Amino acid sequence: MSVSIETTQVPTAPMTSQPVLLGQQARMPEFSLAGKVVLVSGAGRGLGLTQSEALLEAGAKVYALDRLEEPAPEFYELQQRAKELGTELHYRRIDVRDTELLNSVIEGIAQVEGRMDGLVAAAGIQQETPALEYSAKDSNTMFEVNVTGVFMTAQAVAKQMIRFGNGGSIAMIASMSGTIANRGLICPAYNASKAAVIQLGRNLAAEWGQYNIRVNTISPGYIVTAMVEKLFVEFPERRDQWPKENMLGRLSRPEEYRGAAVFLLSDASSFMTGSDLRMDGGHAAW
Repeated sequence: MSVSIETTQVPTAPMTSQPVLLGQQARMPEFSLAGKVVLVSGAGRGLGLTQSEALLEAGAKVYALDRLEEPAPEFYELQQRAKELGTELHYRRIDVRDTELLNSVIEGIAQVEGRMDGLVAAAGIQQETPALEYSAKDSNTMFEVNVTGVFMTAQAVAKQMIRFGNGGSIAMIASMSGTIANRGLICPAYNASKAAVIQLGRNLAAEWGQYNIRVNTISPGYIVTAMVEKLFVEFPERRDQWPKENMLGRLSRPEEYRGAAVFLLSDASSFMTGSDLRMDGGHAAW
């Protein structure tokens, strides 16, 4: 039996005129961060520095925060490139556990710039220790950096966003390990800390939405970094095993997360908050 519907009886929705963008010189302007001031914690090297590069290329002025006395040599190369891009990259040495200094530095940046638009909270630590051997001190340190440090950094930035009344976007680096238990990788405190970051993101999004502040998390899979390469020397079987645990059959590279940072901090994700952007090659989808 077939059923037909007379389309003439269905009222049509009113048409709204949409701007035609194909004739413009700029493409995908919603990804632009021109004129924005963005902070990236843990940006002295590694993933944080890589994401800083992407934010600079999108037009943002970036302040890198890290506890390193001096950032990696690549930082200074990127600082020069920022000038060529017509923007700026600055460095502020800080440990995210020093809440008083953290608030002072971030308030000072906002005061100088007259605004605060975004944060990528990438500062974090890792420790591989069996649960039965974990000390309370090591566990507390893990949570002080990975959870409280992220929380206090986001809080300090949100205060300035509210102060200037322009809203903003916060992206906090979590991990697929906040969702799964890693096979063969014994990191109970780290995994629990990243699960806390994901839940923290949801709750901050719920509280700060009224101020037009969006909060999301990024959950990377295994990333090939200098630290991971050293780990492969100690545990060579992981070089072969880890790629087999996701659907793409390989490990990720830091530069594969560049787009995620720009997406979450720009207007391209203007209706996205309280979400976790999991980028794990399908690891958690089996």
